Amino acid sequence: MKIVHIITRLILGGAQENTLLTVEGLHHRHGDDVTLITGPAEGPEGDLFDRSYRQGLKVEMMPELIRPVRPLTDVKAYRLLRRAIRRLRPDVVHTHSSKAGIVGRAAAWDERVPAVVHTIHGLPFGPSETPPKNHLYVAAERWAARRCHAIVSVCDAMTEQALAAGVGRPEQYRTVYSGMDVEAFLDPPRPRAEVRRELGLADDDVAFGTVARLFERKGHEDILAVAPEVLKANPRVRFVFIGDGVLREHLMGETERLGVRHAFHFVGLVPPGRIPELLGAMDAVVHPSLREGLARVLPQSLLVGRPVISYDVDGAREVVLPETGILLKPRDLPGLAAGVVRLAADPALRDALGQEGRRRFAHQFRHETMTDQLRALYTDLLPA
Repeated sequence: MKIVHIITRLILGGAQENTLLTVEGLHHRHGDDVTLITGPAEGPEGDLFDRSYRQGLKVEMMPELIRPVRPLTDVKAYRLLRRAIRRLRPDVVHTHSSKAGIVGRAAAWDERVPAVVHTIHGLPFGPSETPPKNHLYVAAERWAARRCHAIVSVCDAMTEQALAAGVGRPEQYRTVYSGMDVEAFLDPPRPRAEVRRELGLADDDVAFGTVARLFERKGHEDILAVAPEVLKANPRVRFVFIGDGVLREHLMGETERLGVRHAFHFVGLVPPGRIPELLGAMDAVVHPSLREGLARVLPQSLLVGRPVISYDVDGAREVVLPETGILLKPRDLPGLAAGVVRLAADPALRDALGQEGRRRFAHQFRHETMTDQLRALYTDLLPA
């Protein structure tokens, strides 16, 4: 097949890793002719361009394909995408996330591409947005849903929320869980004790990892808010923030103000290949984000055998079960503190929850499974 994938930013992020793994799988495993069109990678998160080039993938960077809404630039991106589609003549155009999904679907539809597919990695509207923004985003997504043949959700919750908002028709949707290199998480490449020493963790420290951009609504400030109470109950708890972002200095300042700086480790930006060993060095993972599709760190943590604490947002409840972790109402700070204290005090419980997560989700989140399901969808959409 000739396939074009479109995304706004090839940064180190869940949607971007999902997209790149799909492109790699289609290219290497299925022998497809795949082109990835992406906007510029801006910000401190790091990018995946080097990895894409090492894999021998065809990547075209389009500076006009940006994440913020800028009507004049967006119209230019639409025109450039139409031109690229005419040149590449794909059988399938597959767009990712909201902005690229709206502009990219419009371009592909107007060029009469045989199969136009969109993946919802996370909805742009929801309770954490203002009513005017929600109204605008819902209207845009409804419009774009009429300009594609299929919509892929990374979890069932995305489908339910989109349909409840009147976005698309039920028959358009298919859930394909976001894939990853499962083997690396089942068997991290470096010994746990070695990685813990590098992080400055003592043998008797109970480490709770958080893997996310240091950005608003990712939950770091909620962890800071409960840290004094947690540390009073168990002084050996440590919090390890993996990732970088615009809130780094603010968060570090807050640890000083609260008198808990000694209990926080800011690892910074790391290559995706280090995530398995870092999660393996943790005792549990806490991810109190307020908006996600299905955060990749949740199944990743379970594959490593570490239990998870998460807010009940979007697709979290599809992997954070009573048998695999602790699911809380959003912004339930007393519950968050109690959950951390409970897991910190009970290594047998941590082990039981983590092992059940490994057993349940190893196959479901393989990137090979994801790519095969997506390619089967393309085949179903294309004329025989």
